[in-house]
Amino acid sequence: MCAADLRARRRTFLGAALAVPLVSRFPLVHASGAGPLADAPAGRFLGAHIDGVGRFLGIRYGQDTAATRFRPPVAARREADAVRAWTHGPVSPQRGKLPGTQGEDCLRLNLWTPSIDPRARRPVMVYIHGGAYHTGSGNEAWSEGAKLAARGDVVVVTLTHRLNAFGYLSLGRLDARFPDSGNAGQLDLVLALQWIRDNIAAFGGDPRQVTLFGQSGGGAKIATLMAMPAAQGLFHRAITMSGQQVTASGPLNATRRAQAYLAKLSRDPVAAPIEKLVEALDAVDPILGGGVYFGPVLDGRTLTRHPFYPDAHPLGRSIPMMLGNTVAETRAFFPSSHRVFQGLDWTNLAERLGPELRVDIAPEHVIERYREWFPNASPAEVFIRATTAGRSWRGQIIEAEERARAGVPAYVYQLDFDNAMHTDDIGLAFGTAPDMSSAKRALSDTMMDVFLRFAKTGDPGWPAYDLPARKTMVFDRESRVVEDPRGRERELFATVPYIQPGT
Repeated sequence: MCAADLRARRRTFLGAALAVPLVSRFPLVHASGAGPLADAPAGRFLGAHIDGVGRFLGIRYGQDTAATRFRPPVAARREADAVRAWTHGPVSPQRGKLPGTQGEDCLRLNLWTPSIDPRARRPVMVYIHGGAYHTGSGNEAWSEGAKLAARGDVVVVTLTHRLNAFGYLSLGRLDARFPDSGNAGQLDLVLALQWIRDNIAAFGGDPRQVTLFGQSGGGAKIATLMAMPAAQGLFHRAITMSGQQVTASGPLNATRRAQAYLAKLSRDPVAAPIEKLVEALDAVDPILGGGVYFGPVLDGRTLTRHPFYPDAHPLGRSIPMMLGNTVAETRAFFPSSHRVFQGLDWTNLAERLGPELRVDIAPEHVIERYREWFPNASPAEVFIRATTAGRSWRGQIIEAEERARAGVPAYVYQLDFDNAMHTDDIGLAFGTAPDMSSAKRALSDTMMDVFLRFAKTGDPGWPAYDLPARKTMVFDRESRVVEDPRGRERELFATVPYIQPGT
């Protein structure tokens, strides 16, 4: 997946969402004593009342990482005075512009709760944002948690952590001071979950009922956490939305990428200004070409084996898991205006399709099969269907199949509504999608209820994925369980080995 395409997709959503004034939708309360005051082990936090839900923004769970650059995070200090948790904190430095500020003091979380009664013991839903380990934040409009918290009587948490070189630059084989730098961003997530374990009861949550859910890179981060010993016992259910991590980056390739990045940086990374570290993200990836890839690393410390290779990691098998995808994922990366569609026809489709499949398969053979199965499809439609099946869907199939082979629950959904693309399920799961028709609102209500049921019970309400039936919930205007949807496409790409992008 392309970080630049994801940034463009997020800007489109934010523009629509922000067309409604945020002040009127989510009025801030600044008067002392007007909002809920939570007294937690980490400190006292003053929030705001938003449509009957308590909201706390920008709570520190870790100290400013400028002092521990490329090292594991350090837990935040307890403040002597009550913290006014009314505004978002900074997000990790990254390419592109997001609302708010960027900075290394980015270990923050946001929280929505129906009440701060410690006796309530509500399920906790922790959302981990996407952005391919490179971009994004937990402060975006589509992950506002008020509606989900109110609808399900749950506590919703979103968070930010270190990304790209700040969170995943693998220096361990180059500098003995930084053995954990390739997974620093993952260790941030562990620290956030430890904060939730120790403090969430003060906000009405139950630390024994924590569900992680995340889209795209967020889902991949969750799959990785399921294979990390340090994360064991910190969460109890997992939902991945168009995001998977079958394998991590190997230590040698991760080191080659670090060397390419450092060559572009041309200065000491520990002392370099933030803007220079961000500029160096333009380094060319020595393995894949294009922008340099950052992601979790098989470092033998934080991560000692791959999450889903050679099978589903034993550490994660006790965690019920729901895995989702959208039927036309790559429409988000290839909008109709994309250059790949300019002058596209049957004579040049193979040339353009081949590099985008991300697997070594003859594009002519792929096109022949799709034209046989879908005789009325246009070249552009074949391009989207094939790239979705070949590069975006494949990892999720592998994870679901490995869970089924291990005999542990995996529940699979596919979002078909309006030929859904990558990221479309975020706004539906949070109830925040803009300009909802009555049909879209009904589907959003259904998906919120499914996510909430899973968070409370570990069962979304349809049969687990098994072999060979591969039962899948298809979300659409009329949602239904289907056996082996897109089975022919799955079988076609199963004839060639899958390589996790970036690894």
